Amino acid sequence: MNVADSQRVASALERLGYQETRQVDEADVIVLNTCVVRQSAEDKAYGRLQSLKPLKEAKPSLVINLMGCMVGTRTPESLKKRLPMVDVFSPPSDPSPLIAYLTQQESQQMELSETARRFAWMDGELMLPEKTRGKIVSAFIPIVYGCSHACAYCIIPYRRGGEQSRPPQDILAEARTLAAQGVKEITLLGQIVDRYGKDKPDFPKLTGLLEMLHEVEGIERIRFLTSHPNWLTDELIETVARLPKVMPHIEVPAQSGDDEILASMRRGYTDQQYRALIRRIRERIPGVSIATDIIVGFPGETDSQFENTYRQLADLKLDVAHLARYSPRIGTLSERKMVDDVPDKEKWRRFRMLEVLQESIATEIHAKYLGATVDVLFEDKTKQRWRGRTPTNKLVFVESELDLRGKILPVKINWTGPWSMIGEISQVL
Repeated sequence: MNVADSQRVASALERLGYQETRQVDEADVIVLNTCVVRQSAEDKAYGRLQSLKPLKEAKPSLVINLMGCMVGTRTPESLKKRLPMVDVFSPPSDPSPLIAYLTQQESQQMELSETARRFAWMDGELMLPEKTRGKIVSAFIPIVYGCSHACAYCIIPYRRGGEQSRPPQDILAEARTLAAQGVKEITLLGQIVDRYGKDKPDFPKLTGLLEMLHEVEGIERIRFLTSHPNWLTDELIETVARLPKVMPHIEVPAQSGDDEILASMRRGYTDQQYRALIRRIRERIPGVSIATDIIVGFPGETDSQFENTYRQLADLKLDVAHLARYSPRIGTLSERKMVDDVPDKEKWRRFRMLEVLQESIATEIHAKYLGATVDVLFEDKTKQRWRGRTPTNKLVFVESELDLRGKILPVKINWTGPWSMIGEISQVL
């Protein structure tokens, strides 16, 4: 989501006549787009702001814009006292305060909302930043902002606000505009992406939106994330299986394999229900890859409860596991009502156990690709190798002197590891 937001800010600034610079001391405007999902991310953002103070003191005209979840729904007045070096505070996914600040003379004669519309922030007419135009193969399209589910540990509803689905016509316009700029693959984004349209009775649901996007000329692949076990319906699974452009890759976090911990997290399902969902996905989408998120060391998590999580991952053998050690976020239910009682050393031990397990699972899954030929969409070149992804989101590297950017080509896999594969193009170009 932050990558998508940052691209939109850059595009808006370019429309005002600004150009990107690689040297921070040359900048007239600095936008710091922040994440606070974990404490380490927030600490990093504060550190970066402090490092900008000397620049601001040496060049008072420098505009520093703090954007994203560090701002959230808080008022600029409450933040200014703590961060006096910041000139503009922008909520997540909303550059209008920055645009208004940079066009003060004009914005005195127009409403802030008109300023935002003038620079086409969320109206679908997205022009990528100049340096990436024609070079980005895969792009993100936010379709649901915020979240209304409120898991016990999650700060997102407090910082990004309640769930808001974007109009389908804006999303379709954005997809067409991206396709015209060379984008071949789009990933639809939402904190709970499956809930698209739930807040707007006249909007299509995610299944209907996928049908509409499937008809956009130039878009070859469609993905979506992140799903929630409660909202990943059989209808949505069938839609993924039926539409050729929708890739067979599902991201549906478990977070824990223990029922008591899941209840404390306020996830709304049990271990058995999650396992049943994975079975249904695999039955209906042959060859599907599935990714999960897991939090270790949630308040009150015992050794035996962690073992249930370990057992779930070992049994299900999911393709990807995004692992995190629990850290309390101020204002969440778990921070207010629960004690962070699992020692950090123990959190790390559990983290490492799952990390080793997942490495062995991924190695086993990837080994099945050895000798097989798969279609790869090539995105860019890293050193001497082109980098691309399979329909199941596996990372593949190929050596070639030709320009493969944006091409979908059959690749024979010659080597596999836990995190990537290497192959050779199996057709004459």
